[in-house]
Amino acid sequence: MTLAIVLAAGPAAGRPTEDGEPPADRLAAQWRRAGADDVRIAADLAELADLVAGATGPVLVSGVDLVAHTAVLKHLATSPVGPTVALVLTDPPAAGQATVREERGQVVEAGAVADATGVFGGALRVGPADLPALAEAARRAAGGIPAPASAPDPRPTETASAPGVGVVGGGPLADLDRLVADLAARGTLIFAHRVRLLVAHRAGDAAQRQAAEAQVAAVDEDRAELKLSVKERDDFFTTFFVSTWSPYVTKAAARIGIGPTGVTMVSVAFAVAAAVLFGVGGRPALVAGAVLLYLGFVLDCVDGQLARYTRHFSAWGGWLDTMADRFKEYVVYAGLGYGATHAGFRYGWALALAAMTVQTVRHMTDTWYGALHDEAARRPKVVTGDAGGIGGKLNAASTRVQADTGSVSYWLKRTVVFPIGERWALIALAAALFGPLVALCAVLVWGALAFAYTGALRTLRARWMKVPVLTTVDAGLHRDDGLLTRTLPTARRPLLTAVVAALGAAGLLVWALWAVHGGRDLPNWAAVFVLVLLLGAAQGARAPHAGALDWLVPAALRAAEYLFAIAVGVAGRAPAWLIFAYVLVLTLHHYDLTARLEKRQAAPPLHAATLGWEGRSLLLGIALIAGIVSIALATLGAYLFVVFVASVVLAWVVLPARARGGAPSPG
Repeated sequence: MTLAIVLAAGPAAGRPTEDGEPPADRLAAQWRRAGADDVRIAADLAELADLVAGATGPVLVSGVDLVAHTAVLKHLATSPVGPTVALVLTDPPAAGQATVREERGQVVEAGAVADATGVFGGALRVGPADLPALAEAARRAAGGIPAPASAPDPRPTETASAPGVGVVGGGPLADLDRLVADLAARGTLIFAHRVRLLVAHRAGDAAQRQAAEAQVAAVDEDRAELKLSVKERDDFFTTFFVSTWSPYVTKAAARIGIGPTGVTMVSVAFAVAAAVLFGVGGRPALVAGAVLLYLGFVLDCVDGQLARYTRHFSAWGGWLDTMADRFKEYVVYAGLGYGATHAGFRYGWALALAAMTVQTVRHMTDTWYGALHDEAARRPKVVTGDAGGIGGKLNAASTRVQADTGSVSYWLKRTVVFPIGERWALIALAAALFGPLVALCAVLVWGALAFAYTGALRTLRARWMKVPVLTTVDAGLHRDDGLLTRTLPTARRPLLTAVVAALGAAGLLVWALWAVHGGRDLPNWAAVFVLVLLLGAAQGARAPHAGALDWLVPAALRAAEYLFAIAVGVAGRAPAWLIFAYVLVLTLHHYDLTARLEKRQAAPPLHAATLGWEGRSLLLGIALIAGIVSIALATLGAYLFVVFVASVVLAWVVLPARARGGAPSPG
């Protein structure tokens, strides 16, 4: 149950609205329309602390001086970015209002902030885990006890202050502002919710309230919400060739009652149909496949826009969207691989495998670098001699380019990394104009170049940030370690062992390709040697992943497992489509872990049954020696797929139903 509390304290509490309604009553009514299950008005901080102490679900708190669209409150209440979210405005701060500093969407400092990026907007949502801290902060403020001082932050900040935002000029902070400053000083993870297109202001007097109410009345709330369903910053192709008309589809879907999950499934159907047409070949089929792929991508954007427009967010929907995106893309690779092979190119499936492997490993680095950057934003940076070196300069340059929205450098930076919109556009155009072979080659070349570009820059920046990100998460889970890894001795350098294993697997693959091309068999000792390298990488599991570059370990392990599986398949002369299918199942399993990492969720219910990356590799190595590679790939792949499906059903249907005591439903 969601509780909303209006803190009716301060000078604004006694000033009625233009129609004579008390401000606290108006805000209470707005919170009800925004979806709050229970709304209370607290006369002071002591009463607020008592209400928070008795709450069991999220708590929404707003000051009586807030004047805003109801949609602003609804967006704050339903924000999917995190459990605790604060409203942040760009208005000039008035006396008593807390200024804040954000990094990567997180409020890292609040109070009297010299290099502020915004001002606290007078409303916040607090997740259940942070309620005790909120109640204690309210009691401290009610008793006149100063808030704890936050640790000094030695980081050089590249973000320029927002216009009119700076240090609060004199006087104590207002009640609600003290609470936010207290939570930030305690290290509470607070995400920032910015207001765009809609209106929200804090009114300190009657004139300000009247002006704010006039601004609220002048904006068409529904039209603004539809525009807000489109991401503020997206990639070039999506911005100019999809988002210009997809909101109309979003509006139509909302009117006829189709939910985001339904749109996602239609998008999957379009992608599968496009893959089939790419496999069939022939100019009409290729053009039709390209059109379906484009429409499927439009629907892929619409499902997120529909979720934002209707505010229907769920953990299931976010997980399904992530998994569907990757499944659609890799099924299209399969269609292209089959089509290229059917057209007479011997290595069509090999190109599809290479494209899928490069993209998956690259996504793993994206995920872990994002986690690294988020952690760096929350921690004081370690000041070293190279703080102003190349990493620092790259960080400053990246910040400047990102701030220069719409410039040539901005769009080049967003395009060169080869995001999903550009990938799907390239596939559609290349397949329609030149055929599956050219489409696969184009995707593989651009993907590899983007991987090299982002990897090099991020490595330099990570060395500058010096944040041991893997110490903040379950490294064993997200490495995908199995029983063997947990029982082997511990090595000291997890990154070195993982990279050596990946290089060994790559070398084995090259050797296997060379041997098979020459009509020879790969010697068994070669596979045994690489297996030893893999087990050496497994030894780094329990070592602290505290190095500046240890965020690369999971991606290196993915590369090692995929390359080893492909090498075993090639050496065992398994059908290319079977090798592709096996690696595809592995990618689904690993993207499941990735989605859980991004949401900080627990392990899948049947994770132990997946055997771990080293256990699966050991079984394939034994199968190569025994001469039953095709049987092993088919059996192990089918087993992992069954475990994956069963784990999904348990995680999203059975266990939630048991927790609710009601009927099974993933929504």
